[in-house]
Amino acid sequence: MNAQTKLELQKTATKVRIGIIKGVHAAKAGHPGGSLSCADIITYLYFNEMNIDPKNPKMEKRDRFVLSKGHAAPALYSVLAHRGFFPAEELITLRKYDSRLQGHPDMKGIPGVDMSSGSLGQGISAAVGMALSSKHFESGFRVYTVLGDGEIEEGQVWEAAMFAGNKKLDNLVAFVDFNNLQIDGTCDEVNSPSPIDKKFEAFGWNVITIDGHDFDQIEAALNEAKQVKGKPTAIVAKTVKGKGVSFMENAVNWHGSAPNDEQAKIALDELEAALKAL
Repeated sequence: MNAQTKLELQKTATKVRIGIIKGVHAAKAGHPGGSLSCADIITYLYFNEMNIDPKNPKMEKRDRFVLSKGHAAPALYSVLAHRGFFPAEELITLRKYDSRLQGHPDMKGIPGVDMSSGSLGQGISAAVGMALSSKHFESGFRVYTVLGDGEIEEGQVWEAAMFAGNKKLDNLVAFVDFNNLQIDGTCDEVNSPSPIDKKFEAFGWNVITIDGHDFDQIEAALNEAKQVKGKPTAIVAKTVKGKGVSFMENAVNWHGSAPNDEQAKIALDELEAALKAL
């Protein structure tokens, strides 16, 4: 990746994080920690990887994205807004009664959302179905999904993984946002899904482990996934929950808590300073 592309992605991801904080603060509810941890991944997908058109969000041959960890909707909304699917000013309507930006993605009301999600474990199943459809009808589009590490403790995830491996869905990429924190504590304390790589490999997937905040590594993994034939690819992305906001990083209490006015100001000041420094 050239330096200019990486710089633009870093700037965009920082703006996405600012949008996440503004939205969750305005809503006084939401999930900032896991939204911040997957922001770089979703930013890369929408700005440098996927075949999409904000002016034609239902384009037939577009690549599909499913946010399986649907509670990280603030990250997806912020990426969609900055990509041009709807105005960024709308982010502060998050979870408001008359807003289309509800707590979990809604494919019927939000341009750019390919699948409603929120019930954990189900998003990857929808992504698998999309990938199978693309193969069956020779549509040529690729499918991407992001799962939470806590989410993959659920059994339906592995039924979907088994099916995808069996059907050799090499047009499917699943990112696991591996920040090692879930609502009740660390994954190890709750119900460890590790070793994540070996589990996906057992179901016939190609597996790559990366730093989920390193755009070079994200790019290399996605390039490898496009070269692999006969296997879906799982990218285990090691991330930091709350990435970009000092007091939220690696803090489990920010899984589902909104910052108050003072905390939001500190967070936004940090992110604005980071943006200015780029």
